[in-house]
Amino acid sequence: MKTLEEQLRLIKHGVENLLPEEDFKKKLAKSIAENKPLTIKLGLDPTAPDIHLGHTVVLRKLKTFQDLGHQIVILIGDFTARIGDPTGKSATRPPLDEAAVAHNAATYKEQIFKVLDESKTKVVYNSEWLSKLSFEDVLKLAAKYTVARMLERDDFQKRYSEGRAIGVHEFMYPLMQGYDSVALHADIEFGGTDQTFNLLMGRHLQEEYGQEPQTIITMPILEGLDGVQKMSKSLGNYIGISEPATEMYGKAMSIPDELMMRYFMLVTDMSIEEQEELAAALENGTAHPRDTKMKLAHTIVRLYHGEEAANEAQEQFIRVFQKHDLPTDIPEYAIAKPTEPVYVPQLLTDAGLTASNSEARRSIKAGAFKINGEKCSDENIELSEDMVLQVGKRKFIKIKFN
Repeated sequence: MKTLEEQLRLIKHGVENLLPEEDFKKKLAKSIAENKPLTIKLGLDPTAPDIHLGHTVVLRKLKTFQDLGHQIVILIGDFTARIGDPTGKSATRPPLDEAAVAHNAATYKEQIFKVLDESKTKVVYNSEWLSKLSFEDVLKLAAKYTVARMLERDDFQKRYSEGRAIGVHEFMYPLMQGYDSVALHADIEFGGTDQTFNLLMGRHLQEEYGQEPQTIITMPILEGLDGVQKMSKSLGNYIGISEPATEMYGKAMSIPDELMMRYFMLVTDMSIEEQEELAAALENGTAHPRDTKMKLAHTIVRLYHGEEAANEAQEQFIRVFQKHDLPTDIPEYAIAKPTEPVYVPQLLTDAGLTASNSEARRSIKAGAFKINGEKCSDENIELSEDMVLQVGKRKFIKIKFN
C-alpha cells in the first residue's frame, strides 16, 4: 500500500472539494496503519442509461481509489429512482416505473465497468434496505432533519419563494440518499458539485445513527465540446463512451485547445507526471496543440475501444481530414434507381445524414454538402452507383441501387 503522501497526491489531483479534508486524512492514515481498505460509495439513480465522458470524471477517480486497494461500492438507486432526484429541478420529476429502472440499471452496470474493475467492485441496490423500512421507521428518519434546513437547499428555496409546488415526498429523497450511507457504513461518498446537499445529509445521518461520519469528495463538472456548457446529451456537446471509435475520435478533435489538459486530467489515465510534462511543453511551445489533441483523441478511444481501434481511428482521421481522402468504411445506402434527378434535402434526411429537410438545405447553403469529396450546392442531382454523399466532416453514405 502506498504511503499517506503518495495516496493523497493521487487522490486530490483534479478534485473539486474534499470535505472535511482533515477528517479524510485521518481516515486514510487509519486505513494505511490497519491495512484496511476504505469503503467508497457512489450512488447512481438509473434515470439516463447512456454514459458519456462527463459521467466518467467520477468513475476515473474511483478507479484511482480502486488501484490503491480501497473498496468501491456502486449503489444503484433502484428504489430512489421511483421518486426521482429533485436536485436542480424547477418542477417535481415524474417517477420511473420498475421496468425502466431495471433496464437502465443493467445498462449502467455494463458501461461503468468500461472504467472500473468489475471483479473488485461491489454493486448493491438500495431497495435491499429502503423497501424494508416500516412507516414508523420512515417517520423516525424524517424526525432527524428539519423543514427549515431542508428549505436551505437552493432548488427547494427557489421553488418555495416562487410559489411553485414541492411534493413532501421530494424532501424524502435526500434523507433516503443519506440513509444509504448509514446502511453501507460508507467512509467516503462521491458525487458532483450539484449533489453537495445530499452528500452532507449522509454525513449528518451517520452521526445521528452513532456512526463515524463519511467524508465527501466532489468532482468538477466537465465542459462539453462547445467549451462552455457542461457535457450533456441533450445539448449535443458530448462524447458517448459506447460510440464508434471513429466518431469518438472525430468528436475529441473538436475539443477546444484550452480544455485539452483538463480532459487529460479528468477523463484519461495519463499519469500526473506526464500531465505536468505535457502542460509545460504546451506552455513553452515544444508541443504542438494539434499533435496534443490527436494524442488526447487517441487516448480517449484507446480507453474504450483498445489500441488497435484507436490507431485505425487516427489513421482514418488523418486520411479524411488532413489528406482530404474519403474513409474506407463508408456505410452503404440502398435506394431504387431513380429515373429523374432526386431532391437532395429529402434524400439526406431519409438517409439519416440530416435531421430534417430544412437542416439539409442549410447544410447545402453553407457548403457542408459534398459529392465524392467535392462541394455541391445543387438541391437536385442525378444519382449514380457508388456515389459518396457527405454532410459535414463525419457523415458519409455510399449510394447503392436496389
